[in-house]
Amino acid sequence: MQIKVLAFVLAGGKGTRLMPLTAERAKPAVPFGGKYRIVDFVLSNLINSGIYSIYVLIQFRSQSLLQHLAEGWEFTGPIGHQFIVPVPAQMRLAGETWYRGTADAVTQNLNLVEHSAPDVVLVFGADHIYRMNVREMIDYHVAKGADATVAALRVDKGLASEFGVVETDEDGRIVGFHEKRPDAPTIPSRPEEIYASMGNYAFSGKALVDAIHADADNPVSTHDFAADILPRMLRDGRVFAYDFATNRIPGEPPEKPNYWRDVGTLDAYYDANMDLRAIDPELNLYNRLWPVRTATYPDPPAKLAFNDEGRRGQAIDSSLSGGCIISGATVQDSVLGRHIFVHSYAHIDSCVIHDNCEIGRHARIRRAILMKNVTIPPDTVIGYDHEEDAKRYHVTESGIVVVAGGRSPIRIGEVTVLGPPESAARA
Repeated sequence: MQIKVLAFVLAGGKGTRLMPLTAERAKPAVPFGGKYRIVDFVLSNLINSGIYSIYVLIQFRSQSLLQHLAEGWEFTGPIGHQFIVPVPAQMRLAGETWYRGTADAVTQNLNLVEHSAPDVVLVFGADHIYRMNVREMIDYHVAKGADATVAALRVDKGLASEFGVVETDEDGRIVGFHEKRPDAPTIPSRPEEIYASMGNYAFSGKALVDAIHADADNPVSTHDFAADILPRMLRDGRVFAYDFATNRIPGEPPEKPNYWRDVGTLDAYYDANMDLRAIDPELNLYNRLWPVRTATYPDPPAKLAFNDEGRRGQAIDSSLSGGCIISGATVQDSVLGRHIFVHSYAHIDSCVIHDNCEIGRHARIRRAILMKNVTIPPDTVIGYDHEEDAKRYHVTESGIVVVAGGRSPIRIGEVTVLGPPESAARA
């Protein structure tokens, strides 16, 4: 039996805890892993799962996200139900403004659901780094005859106060929700673990429409799926938890744990990028059966130049994106975005560097995040003295230094423009 599926991706989060990375962009548009954006992971999961009808609901600081979607994701397929379309707040109803919550985001676009009349509606967040075969969740949802299904992550019970916890019976049916309660109920037959909600939901089409209408008429609702819609559906319908640990990705060893990371803070974001450096990384970006898709650019290959003693271009346990030039410098345990130029004798250690950055000669940078278009002058030292760093940059509690971006004017003939590092053109 064919199942008609419509997906909503909630990509409107401000990401205030990721400041300054989100000063000029929504959290889903924040770069990750060198060449990607955070939103690429949920979209790749959907496309790889054969789901091609996707609305991306956008809101705050959306220009960067819109540009990324236009460059890499917007398409209209050969038949009408294949599309990825960004949708801002429509304000179709009296008194509506910006999206007021996750459920309100769908409420303002309920006409899209009613027009499509899907069997299953997916409501997924765009704030996490993970891989998921969504078809397996849909199959589970249909097999259970569920009105709603919540993707659930197994987490040690000691972390219950950090998550929205899903309480289930032996059959996986949800019997309660507990928001950040230290004593939240554990998983049946797994007394040391809890089910944490991943913020990804599957709904039966009619059940969702009915629930949204009821929520819209509730004057005290916060218009949130976790706080309002799902608890109400517990009373009137069949709501189940889908165990993310059972999900299988084609091309991955069955014994390999599934990867999911909340990158809501600078430290978590940094750690997730560092996960990519390992010889056998927890998040495998090289699985051709489950690619992470993104915008495609006409970048030249990365280049490592010079092999002199003391001036050797080398990258050790690191990830380099297109257009990078390591010119007689050392890059170690780092993740570099597109068009990074590292000059001779510089040393980069355990850093995340976004696109179009230039690092001058003899610079030493350790445990830092460099935002897009940063130019580091020669002999600069970052990450070795946190008191000095804090005078010029943002430093997290764990000591990660965040260097804000900028763009210096460069000369092209008689015209001054804003562009990538000037020396990148000389390479």
